Amino acid sequence: MNTPANGFPRLVPKPPVDRFNEWLKRWLPALIWAVVIWVLSTSVFGDAHTSRFILPLLHWLFPALPQGELLSWHHVIRKVAHVAVYFVFSLLISRAVRLGHPGSRWRFALVAVALVAAYATVDEIHQSFVPGRTAAVEDVALDVVGGAAAQVVAGLLAFWWGGRRRDAGLGSKPE
Repeated sequence: MNTPANGFPRLVPKPPVDRFNEWLKRWLPALIWAVVIWVLSTSVFGDAHTSRFILPLLHWLFPALPQGELLSWHHVIRKVAHVAVYFVFSLLISRAVRLGHPGSRWRFALVAVALVAAYATVDEIHQSFVPGRTAAVEDVALDVVGGAAAQVVAGLLAFWWGGRRRDAGLGSKPE
């Protein structure tokens, strides 16, 4: 620190913070994932198209299964994909919301789940305009379940990890 003749330290101004770049660093992964979800909502990933590669794979893995059961498993796989895709999306949103903001982990979790629900609803509305796709309230529910599950898992892991850090003496502040 440079001290002028009067004895007071000279204050050096901080460089201006580019708020947009900071915002973009936090939100870019979630925004990219939102685009991935949007692409998955196109006709390319509709039931008719995914069955072209999922059904042969299932038949190869389980050659004795009848066609009806293969179709049921195809449906299950597509629904599990809803949960998985929105599980990841929820974690990315939570990361973006929490970075640089102190506060309750659960408050941020609720914000993440609310944003997941909103985007899932918009996505289903989008699908209602896509040829070969339909909108389903059940899919929004699965998406929200995936988003909420991500927050519960993240919270439990943070709780567990925090307890382990405290037990190891890593989380306590020196007196």
